[in-house]
Amino acid sequence: MTGQSMDALRLTCAACGQANRVPVTRIASGPKCGVCGAALHDGRVHVLDAAAHDKAIRDDLPLLVDYWAPWCGPCRAMAPEFVKAAKQLAPVARLAKLNTEDHPAIAARAGIRGIPAFVLYRKGREVARLAGARPAAEIAGFVTAHLR
Repeated sequence: MTGQSMDALRLTCAACGQANRVPVTRIASGPKCGVCGAALHDGRVHVLDAAAHDKAIRDDLPLLVDYWAPWCGPCRAMAPEFVKAAKQLAPVARLAKLNTEDHPAIAARAGIRGIPAFVLYRKGREVARLAGARPAAEIAGFVTAHLR
């Protein structure tokens, strides 16, 4: 973000899509959206719609998106592991899900060919991707390895 102080990070609210500036010193203290009051970074997995997805991938804090569908058995089976990974990675990264059945255009634009698929974004750029159901430790390790 041009002209933005490095003392604050841009975080998009998954609930309302509003971009928020959060002081770096407050990232670990559970910041809330200035518009709707929803948690911005609380170690939980947030569900994204198309608009929130397109804004959130541009955030300053890394975002790992799980592209999934409700009919996908491996997606459903590993969902609890993704939740565990979100808790492990807070406050260095956020985790979110996008239902590819509800948002096929987003999945196509992201180049998702199979699910579950994970794409790590930072400041609007894809950093890395990973395919297939994984345990929490592997998901967390994947993100951590790409944050260096």
